[in-house]
Amino acid sequence: MPLSKKFSKDKTVCKVGFSMQEDAVGRPAKLFLAGEFNGWKPAPMRKTKGVFALGVELPAGASYQYRYVTDAGQWLNDTEADCYVFSPFADADNSVVVL
Repeated sequence: MPLSKKFSKDKTVCKVGFSMQEDAVGRPAKLFLAGEFNGWKPAPMRKTKGVFALGVELPAGASYQYRYVTDAGQWLNDTEADCYVFSPFADADNSVVVL
């Protein structure tokens, strides 16, 4: 599912809707969002009708790296991210949202 972005009237803040289909990640009981914006501390996502989702307000005019984490500890990229950058910590790419 694509990222949703809703900017404030003054364009200084954006509410980003992160979402992932349950089937796309192997039907975990829980899914978490971790990124630069929360110190890479996994935040629980809400599951509704087979879709995990979480809205996060972020300062506009920047880009933010993030990944999804399953309850089994598996780190996943967002197939609908704006772009990807290599992370030497995970020896893999991180998803990126550009605002």
